[in-house]
Amino acid sequence: MERLIDLYCRLLRVAIAICLAAMVLLVFTNVVLRYLFNSGIATSEELSRWLLVWLTFLGAIVALRQHAHLGVDTLVRALPPRGKLICFVLSYLLMLYVDALLTLGSWKQAVLTFGDSAPASGISVGLFFYSSGLVFGVSAAVILLVDLVRVLSGSASEEDLIPVKESDEHT
Repeated sequence: MERLIDLYCRLLRVAIAICLAAMVLLVFTNVVLRYLFNSGIATSEELSRWLLVWLTFLGAIVALRQHAHLGVDTLVRALPPRGKLICFVLSYLLMLYVDALLTLGSWKQAVLTFGDSAPASGISVGLFFYSSGLVFGVSAAVILLVDLVRVLSGSASEEDLIPVKESDEHT
């Protein structure tokens, strides 16, 4: 399962790079068209905004897998192994709860706005905008559950109980 998640994150990195390249191309082209020809692409702003949302959610999945999100570990590092385990389990249960709220909210918004079309492009708002929260929510739940099961099964080291990594430690 770990290898599958790592492969998924590599694919997400490619998707992030594609989103970034498309955003740069859309915005740059629109700026050039506006300055040189006094016209522009109407859907450029809308699509670049949506790509930014997708880029953010996909980046958050990769960061979650790498334990690269911000965190404070001063207290947890001072605890004995049992205390570290308790803090780890509690924090992961809280993250799973918040993730469930985000996923449920994204699902409700996607269903509610599935038939709504974006003003400039005519693309379904529910399908291409709010689905980004669904992709994040499901992906994050899988990553969190795999980490939690690994720790609860005893196959994690004591250092793994501190999921905050220094900036130069993650790859």
